[in-house]
Parts: sequence; C-alpha cells; structure tokens
Amino acid sequence: MIEDQASSLRKMQQTNLVKVIAVTGGKGGVGKTNITLNTAIAMAKMGKKVMVLDADLGLANVDVMLGLRVGKNLSHVLSGECLLEDVLVEGPYGVKIAPATSGTQSMTELSRVEHAGLIRAFSELREKIDVLLVDTAAGISDMVLSFSRAAQDVMVVVCDEPTSLTDAYALIKLLNRDHGVFRFKIVANMVRNMREGQELFAKLSKVTGRFLDVALELVATVPYDENIRNAVRKQKALVEAYPSSPAATAITQLAGKALQWPIPQQPGGHLEFFLEQLVDQQARQVQGNA
Repeated sequence: MIEDQASSLRKMQQTNLVKVIAVTGGKGGVGKTNITLNTAIAMAKMGKKVMVLDADLGLANVDVMLGLRVGKNLSHVLSGECLLEDVLVEGPYGVKIAPATSGTQSMTELSRVEHAGLIRAFSELREKIDVLLVDTAAGISDMVLSFSRAAQDVMVVVCDEPTSLTDAYALIKLLNRDHGVFRFKIVANMVRNMREGQELFAKLSKVTGRFLDVALELVATVPYDENIRNAVRKQKALVEAYPSSPAATAITQLAGKALQWPIPQQPGGHLEFFLEQLVDQQARQVQGNA
C-alpha cells in the first residue's frame, strides 16, 4: 500500500509540474488572504491556470470574500464523500477555489495521516493547473507548517505592527530550524510607501540575520489602499474591481514576478513530494515497530 502510493506520486511528479506557493504570515489580520486571492486572479489574467487552496481549515473565508456559493468542501473530501474536483468552485478569470469549512474544530486538528490524505487529493486531481496558491491559517500550527514546508516557495506577509514581525519571525524560525526551509519571500503589506516597506523588511532581516541561517527576499511592497475595503464590501477581488488602484498594481507586479520563480527540477517542494515524505515516515515507523 505504502509502496503503491509512493510509486503513483513519483509518476505524478514526472508528468504534472505545478508551481506551489504557500502564503502565510504567522499573525492574523495582515491581509494574507487578500494577497493570495488577488495574486491568483492576477496570474489568471496573465493566462495561467490557477488554483487556490483555502488551508485555513477551521475559519475558511476565501469563498466568502468572493461571494461564491459553496456546496461541499474539503471536509467532505477528507471523509471520503467526494473527490477534490467535486468541491472546486470557479472564481474570477477561471481561478479554481478549493473551499475549506468554517467553524469546524476537527478540521484544525488533523492527524498526520489526514494531512497526507488531503494532500493526496491534490496529487490525484486530473485537472491541469500551472500554479497552486495555498492560503494558510494564522499561527504556527502543524497544518500551517505542513503546507509551508511542502511548498516550493513560502511567501510571508507582514505589516507594520510589532506582533506581525514577532509572529513572522517565530514562523520563519520554526520552518528553518525544524523543517530545513532556508528561503523566504517577504511581502510588506498595507504600508504607506516604498520606503516604509523597505524599513519593515530591514527590521525583519536584522533579527533573522542575527539568529537564523536564512535568506529573505522582499518581493513586494503593497500600499495601504482604501479600495481594498471597497472591494471586500462588493465581495470582489481588488484586481478585478479596481485594477488600476495602487495596491492592485503592486499585487499584479508581484504575480508577474512570482511566475518567474523557478520550479525545482528535483522533487523537494511539490505537494506530491510532501506526501511521499509522509509515506516514507510511516514506513520507517512501521519498520521501527516491527
């Protein structure tokens, strides 16, 4: 059984190369979901096939932000009631949304096997996609760490608040120390200007440089924009409702830049590879208990 899973995943890696980006932040309220959705839609406007996984499995809100009607969600995939493709809903410009469930405590306490089952659901998806954006939950739970270390790129969203910086540092520290993640893309969000974004990045870089062996890259400074609030009220994405607004322009530039990030030719960041890691861990545990 374990060998069959690993074999199917190796075959998937060879035939379906997907760019996987985890969008995280440590702290809630930094605009992580807004960055995720708008980046996804901006990529779709550029002709890419994009999917968003709402990985905030206890307090899902991606579908709500876009005013989408959702029937089944990821909890039904985990229970075996349906396949992943049965729960997907379509957003603007053809972006596919994999909706989570809101207010379900059990979805925030998945076991390692259930983590693997959820990721395997994506491995078995027949629909071709170019980019998968994973909108993680706030905090540093096992689920956040699992998806972040599974992705090829980890995009950390921060804003100019002390708690945002300390929580981002804690997340980066855990991923670096315990999971071997060394490179992080930083988005300075809701800043007044480019200089403030650069200063925010400098603060984070200073503390990580003192205590961690990591490489940070400032990939976007997204200005505070009142149009974001207006778009949320309309249940529309900013890049769709106000494409020429300052924040939409910055996010569109971020999307174009992210599409240029290389996809590793060796397995090491794909969600499929993450499942294979879990399968290998289970195999070692079985052998250890034998």
